[in-house]
Amino acid sequence: MLVSESVGQFFLDVDGHRDRLEYTEYGSGDSWVVLLHGQLMPRRMCEPLARALASEGLHVIALDLLGHGRSDRPADPLAYSVTAFAEQVVALLDHLGAAQAVVGGTSLGANVSLEVAALAPERVRGLLVEMPVLDNAVEAGILAFAPLLMAARFVPLSVTAVRLATRWVPRRAVPFWVGIGLDTLDQRPAPMAAVVHGLFFGRIAPPSRERRRISAPALVIGHPADPIHPAADAAMLAGELPHATFVEAESILEWRLRPERLDRLATNFALSCWRAPRRARRGGRAGA
Repeated sequence: MLVSESVGQFFLDVDGHRDRLEYTEYGSGDSWVVLLHGQLMPRRMCEPLARALASEGLHVIALDLLGHGRSDRPADPLAYSVTAFAEQVVALLDHLGAAQAVVGGTSLGANVSLEVAALAPERVRGLLVEMPVLDNAVEAGILAFAPLLMAARFVPLSVTAVRLATRWVPRRAVPFWVGIGLDTLDQRPAPMAAVVHGLFFGRIAPPSRERRRISAPALVIGHPADPIHPAADAAMLAGELPHATFVEAESILEWRLRPERLDRLATNFALSCWRAPRRARRGGRAGA
């Protein structure tokens, strides 16, 4: 089934700064789904799932969070945090006129989805969470991203050289996921350092006591043998959320190379969220 696709943008005013955020819209209707990418990756990584969901009648938005893809990329670390990203998702819903959405994402996008559910539970119809980065992933996350921060801060020419070396490759001439990898390498040193710095030293996800208060239904997908996104984190999250289902992928590559099973599970989950009566939300964060 063919679905309509269009690119949109909106502007967010924060602390005297105006930032432009860009998104792609798939399909139409009132059954909204918002998809969020991984750290330093573009929203285009969400395209295969977005098309699969939209082909079943869901209205899907893939957003480039600030500092990513084709959205603005300020060089101030204070512009970046999981909480700030969650506020951007709520602002997107306001811009679209969407009272609620199923919110989901991968890695960073998974954590931001949880933060949206903690920040504005009344806006979240369901959660579609792949590879959350929680307690068991801290050490591996530091090992993976600290070198990127050091390179961007102290050897910025290395980041620029990689960007210049990969930009000439036509994205449509290479396999889809190769193109996503090339897009991820299209970084500028100062904004890249700011993103990593802001996430390193800020709140990366709602703590366990807040996660246990999230009442939205959730589908949580974990991967075996993935040190940065251990399946133990996904299983722990599924145990904390009152209305969660845990699914273990065959590997980190299953949803990339053989997506049919997980696409079907995600589609059925999102549709079920919209078919179910609207659940009353418990308001606010713990202790708020």
